[in-house]
Amino acid sequence: MNSSLIRVLASATLLAAIGTGCETVNTSEPAQPAFQRNMVSEKRVITDASLARRVQVQGINVSEGPGGFLKVQAEILNTTRSYQRFAYKWEWFDKDGNLVEGPASVAVTRQVEGKESLFLQGVAPNAAVRDFRLKLYENAR
Repeated sequence: MNSSLIRVLASATLLAAIGTGCETVNTSEPAQPAFQRNMVSEKRVITDASLARRVQVQGINVSEGPGGFLKVQAEILNTTRSYQRFAYKWEWFDKDGNLVEGPASVAVTRQVEGKESLFLQGVAPNAAVRDFRLKLYENAR
């Protein structure tokens, strides 16, 4: 092969690798996972339609952690191709529906890459908590 043909083929291969390198992520996981998620039905109240189109809750898994503390995990999906920044806050409630304040009752800022998902985890501040609410906020920064 002559050197100009080799350079053309090398350039084409490099461009193909660069063009697809940032577009997709291949993920593998077991077809029959060893765990069984306890996905709960949820009610969504959308107050920011713009954020809801870009960052969506895919599902919520609830379990009981050590000492009877409620553990919640929400899967969040960025539906856009671009990096998204948002804030979230867990609110915890006792058996009577009263808000239970805890040290983690503040909004936390997170980010998620385009078309990627992530898990937000929360643990109730005490064993008396029986319910929760997850709030997502448009990030002001």
